[in-house]
Amino acid sequence: MQSLHESIIFLNGYLWGPPMLVLLFGTHLYMTLKTRCIQRYLLTAIRLSFCRDRGSCGDVSQFGALSTALAATIGTGNIVGVGTAIALGGPGAVLWCWLTGVFGFATKYAEALLGVKYRVQTTDGTMLGGPMYALEKGLGMRWLGLVFCLCTVGASFGIGNMVQANSIASLMGEIFHIAPQTAGLVLACCVGVVILGGIRSIALTCEALVPFMSLFYIGGCCFILFLNAEFILPALKLIISSAFTDKAAAGGVLGNGIMMAARYGIARGLFSNEAGLGSAPIVAAAAQTKNPVRQALVSATGTFWDTVVVCALTGIVLVSCILRNPVLFQGMHGDMLVKTAFGHIPHVGQIVLSVGLLTFVFSTILGWCYYGERAVEYLLGKRAIFLYRFAWVLAVYFGSVASMPLVWDFADAMNALMALPNLVALMFLGNVVVSETATYLWSGKLEASSDEIISDRSEKCQALGMRS
Repeated sequence: MQSLHESIIFLNGYLWGPPMLVLLFGTHLYMTLKTRCIQRYLLTAIRLSFCRDRGSCGDVSQFGALSTALAATIGTGNIVGVGTAIALGGPGAVLWCWLTGVFGFATKYAEALLGVKYRVQTTDGTMLGGPMYALEKGLGMRWLGLVFCLCTVGASFGIGNMVQANSIASLMGEIFHIAPQTAGLVLACCVGVVILGGIRSIALTCEALVPFMSLFYIGGCCFILFLNAEFILPALKLIISSAFTDKAAAGGVLGNGIMMAARYGIARGLFSNEAGLGSAPIVAAAAQTKNPVRQALVSATGTFWDTVVVCALTGIVLVSCILRNPVLFQGMHGDMLVKTAFGHIPHVGQIVLSVGLLTFVFSTILGWCYYGERAVEYLLGKRAIFLYRFAWVLAVYFGSVASMPLVWDFADAMNALMALPNLVALMFLGNVVVSETATYLWSGKLEASSDEIISDRSEKCQALGMRS
């Protein structure tokens, strides 16, 4: 096992090294140009998030699909991950992390559009989609779709299940002195009750949980910023300046160089918002939507909320706290940075952080369960779903009581391998993204359904034929 772990660590050095970071961030820039800066439609996308396209094909509402995707992405990476990026890369890492969210909006839009465009409907009316269907139906590469699904299942049990369960169990033991076995049993039961209801149950739970947990955590961050009011502007200046200079600050606590800031900021941003990994399109395909562009815009807002808002807010909180008392934070790692910062909230600081992490992690388990479920169905058929759910609940308990280093590194590798097939689909189907965007968005037909567009095209073709 030790040899296997060392091999996975060695593999991750390549999979998550500079080439992968450049490939993912490069895809963000490429899709931004390809879609003519789709980010300018952010307000439209947010408005659509709260609309319901009743009568359209799909299993859940657009907001339900977005909530499920956000549930899977908003997690420990938004809190501890940002702290780790600052500890290793300095305050400039916050800006680079933020930029991955700004440009990742375009990638999330493109992959969600393809997820809806190439989705299929089963005999019982369930909608299935994601990179595997885009690869199969759009490029005729079913074999690569199978590879994507294998990696998705592996990643789901790792980063989406056992690692998250272990985080909750450790937190409950540290704060409330609850035994890991007890925490694991309760968590497994709660997860089992929700996932037995399928995507509708998961989406309804996430619709209720995601707004609460986000507002609760953001409220805690805003209170800390209120206490650090005089350090907010200096923190923003330091974040921007240190992203592009090697100048150290606060007695050497904060300055780690441009390359380190970019490396850790981009890595944590990409890992947090999952733009380019191909996970969010799986649930986007289940949404009730008139056309692919509407749901693509809604899905893209997930990157905005996850990274541009939550990660950036965490970063400003941490840097302002460090500037307020640099000696206190000297030499701290990511998790301790966060715990010490939230300790500034009198009496309830640790409770706010604990509730935030607890809800973030629990929702991540639910969201990733759906991703893995759809991948298993693509690989083995619908009958395998029950066995998958049973194994998922067992894995939640096992993850609560087990040691996680091997599982964490294995999940990192699977995440990287998930991204590669998805990026192939994005690169070779980029013109499809442009065509669909032109048909619905740039032409002002965002409210039209796919059937109306097809009917309109048929009438035009008939008119041209009659003239000839």
